[in-house]
Amino acid sequence: MQSANQAEHAFPSPSVANYALLVLTTAYVFSFIDRQIISLLVEPIRADLGITDFQISLLQGLAFALFYTVLGVPIARMADRMNRTRIIAVGVFIWCLMTAACGLARSFSILFLARIGVGVGEAALSPAAFSILSDSYPPQRAARAMAIYTLGTTFGAGLAYIIGGLVVDVVTSAEALHLPFIGQIQPWQAAFLAVGLPGLLLVPLVLAIREPQRQGMLETSTGKPNQIPLSTVVSFIHQRWRVYGGIYAGVGLLAVVGYGVLAWFPTLLIRKFGLTPGDIGLSFGLIFICFGTIGALGAAFLAERRFLQGQLDANLSVAMLVAVGMLVPAVVAPLMPNAELTLLCAAPLVLCINAHAGITTAALQLVSPNQMRATVVALMYFVSNLVGLGIGPSLVAGITDFGFGHDGALPYSLAIVGFLCCPVAAVCFQWARPHYGLAVQAVTTSNLPSTPSGEVISEATL
Repeated sequence: MQSANQAEHAFPSPSVANYALLVLTTAYVFSFIDRQIISLLVEPIRADLGITDFQISLLQGLAFALFYTVLGVPIARMADRMNRTRIIAVGVFIWCLMTAACGLARSFSILFLARIGVGVGEAALSPAAFSILSDSYPPQRAARAMAIYTLGTTFGAGLAYIIGGLVVDVVTSAEALHLPFIGQIQPWQAAFLAVGLPGLLLVPLVLAIREPQRQGMLETSTGKPNQIPLSTVVSFIHQRWRVYGGIYAGVGLLAVVGYGVLAWFPTLLIRKFGLTPGDIGLSFGLIFICFGTIGALGAAFLAERRFLQGQLDANLSVAMLVAVGMLVPAVVAPLMPNAELTLLCAAPLVLCINAHAGITTAALQLVSPNQMRATVVALMYFVSNLVGLGIGPSLVAGITDFGFGHDGALPYSLAIVGFLCCPVAAVCFQWARPHYGLAVQAVTTSNLPSTPSGEVISEATL
């Protein structure tokens, strides 16, 4: 790899950039609705297909998360080399079609395969989307754009809870439906069709996004800047292992808390206070939409303000504050004596859960060459999903079942996970901060640094 390419292209006009941001955020909302809707359809699916809780857990976790996680990196490598809008459009088409296919499934095996398809399609979205946004907005506006995009998580989760809760309440009294050419389907199947098919309308909107010119490109010995081998990416990350390792570890630990809350907080409200799914969906969904939005945007504005004031490590300093701020509500919320206080304490918890995603993604974009940006984000999602989704819900359940030995201990299990993970995440971000600040300084002063021999300089040099 030779010297950095000093020539930078102009960023797209605000209207072009904002259109891309709007469409990509909308796609992210749809993806989260399609992903989460199954969590509130458990009972009717079990009753209709005659499957067990363990099989349901495979549909929620393994079928989606494993392929979503594993395929994220190779698809991101494609996004670092090929047209990103087309990759996203194909992904949207696949996951929406597969969500609708879940509504046609009449057996566990078919539903399992359809959920795999949802994960495969959604793996194409975020790495390519973050790469597009990093080329659409200048560095001082990157955190805000990333945070707005990650609002798809808050609105998607909120709408999934609200819509799912209403569907579950309706399903208990609804009768089977008859559709032309399809025949009889159950109400839970209609729910999948209702949320999956409208998403196909996003495909032409995604294709209308103008592919932005890539910023911060590295020249290569082959003269083909888009063709950086994976070994070079691994070497680049290894040389800056303190920066990337600290971010990945901190994000992974906060994901354990976040996915634990997503998976078990509704069950906590049902077991402890006897709330219905409809009640939980409306209240918890509104909390996600309102306070999740405040958290994502608030953290981005704070990081942006600090960055403009000259604090180069602003993204990680705010991420550390978020991890510290999450500790108290994560421990206190599950232990409250009534539903009102539990939901009140859940508000700041949700705020913090959604505050770190945009700023940590922006942090990665600022210190990574363009040809690696989708890949480094995919690796972050690999860690957060493998650790968060793979360990978070199971860790909570394991403490409940094997530690306390009874279902009523769920509040304590949630509190213990928050107590263990949040402080360690804060330490990880704090540990990476000085190295990250130096890396940002190197990028902002001389683009991407290299040695006289043409190799990218090491973290020790920084």
